[in-house]
Amino acid sequence: MDDTISKVLADESGATAVEYGLILAMVFLAMVSAVQGVGNETIALWNTISTSSEAAINQSNV
Repeated sequence: MDDTISKVLADESGATAVEYGLILAMVFLAMVSAVQGVGNETIALWNTISTSSEAAINQSNV
């Protein structure tokens, strides 16, 4: 019985899977934050274009 417990405690084959899972989680979080940043910049760009277009249209109607 003690031999079986020692083997289970010494087994490190699952550690690699856990490490890969942690790396995958970090890569996923980095991707989400990068996509969110690009999305915010894109929204700001289209808002600027919309504001400039509205100003140009209003100025031409005067």
